[in-house]
Amino acid sequence: MNAETSWYLYMIRCRAGTLYAGISTDVERRFAEHVRGGPQAARYLRGKGPLELVYRVPAGTRSQATILESRIKKLPRALKLQLIAGELNIASLRDEAPTAHESLDFHDAGQGGA
Repeated sequence: MNAETSWYLYMIRCRAGTLYAGISTDVERRFAEHVRGGPQAARYLRGKGPLELVYRVPAGTRSQATILESRIKKLPRALKLQLIAGELNIASLRDEAPTAHESLDFHDAGQGGA
């Protein structure tokens, strides 16, 4: 994949109501991997089904998507729920200048539940 590939941010709701955020170039394929629970699924999601894909949004390049994912994961649950409900505009999270930590934090692009 080249730097021009379109990446997406997505959120999944687990059976217990917890939220998981991730990024992918193919959200449907990635969600199916999580649902199957095999070796390609996020460890956080294994055994937490049924899973529901509750949010997806274009996130730009991989670098932009990773930064956006990091910001989403740091949000309080209430703000994540507002984002899912359409009550919070994702643009406000995109417009923030990245911190030095965010610009170096690319190794965990697919991990993290909230």
